[in-house]
Amino acid sequence: MIRDPRWWSTVAPKTRIARNKRGMARTGQTDQRMSDVHLAALYADPFRILRPTRQSVPFVFASPHSGSLYPASFVARSKLSPIALRRSEDAYVDELFCGAVALGAPMIAARFPRAFLDVNRAPDEIDISMFDGEVGVDVDAPSSRVAAGLGVIPRIVRDGAEIYRGKLAAAEAEERLGKLYHPYHRALGGLVEETRAQFGIAIVIDCHSMPSAAAAPDIVLGDRYGASSTPALTRHADACFQLQGFRIVRNTPYAGGYTTLLHGRRERDVHALQIEINRTLYLDEDRILRGPDFELVHARLTAALTEFLAIEWRQLLRSPAITRFAAE
Repeated sequence: MIRDPRWWSTVAPKTRIARNKRGMARTGQTDQRMSDVHLAALYADPFRILRPTRQSVPFVFASPHSGSLYPASFVARSKLSPIALRRSEDAYVDELFCGAVALGAPMIAARFPRAFLDVNRAPDEIDISMFDGEVGVDVDAPSSRVAAGLGVIPRIVRDGAEIYRGKLAAAEAEERLGKLYHPYHRALGGLVEETRAQFGIAIVIDCHSMPSAAAAPDIVLGDRYGASSTPALTRHADACFQLQGFRIVRNTPYAGGYTTLLHGRRERDVHALQIEINRTLYLDEDRILRGPDFELVHARLTAALTEFLAIEWRQLLRSPAITRFAAE
């Protein structure tokens, strides 16, 4: 199973006083970050890749929001408690879906938390008002997500609470993108290309969880309304999860994020499907701990994935490329 060091091992005091050469107290965020071994560990090793003994299916699984290694300097600069920071985390989703590895599919999982950096956003979705100067990266016109505080470097956690006490150093935008964001997507893209080279096709399954709500479904399948994946694949996933008793909705309210947009290229025989699972099924949302039904839900998901990955994909996902591959 994938599991990062527990978040509470990274918690730093809310105030950390450093001393300069003249003995004067200061609270420099640069000093905090330079001495943060957890931040250094993330930058050195931002994700985990689990590989099967032999990849036997054209699927690649991704868990971009289950990272639980919180840099001490990040926690120290936040207004929020460690539990509040974890509200944005898709906690334990990597564990829920890791059964896919034994079924022959590789899996990538981010170690960094979503509240620190969100790889399911475009790299230019940046709120420049969060920084103390001009950022050294391309910035797009503000989107609705950026305006809401949910850009690639989030300003708020998922329940709307502001994360930071003050502005971030301008250099942090380029640093987080360069050391976390781009390496993650390069690695995912590499898995996709390896898979496509082997099978003639690649299918990205982007795994997430959603906050519980009244009358919410158990699972939402998002294929960007057919743009990121052939509808036949989505229908097949729908049927496999329903066989395990899950209540399924397609594309509402989650049709797919930046990962499905970036990697879902049907014209190149790369499909991408987002799966959102309701947290009330498996998680104690107040304490961010595995709920009493965690193992049962894991078993049901693994059973659904067993059926899903057994798909006769050459027939279901017909394309000229697949036809050529099948004939070779």
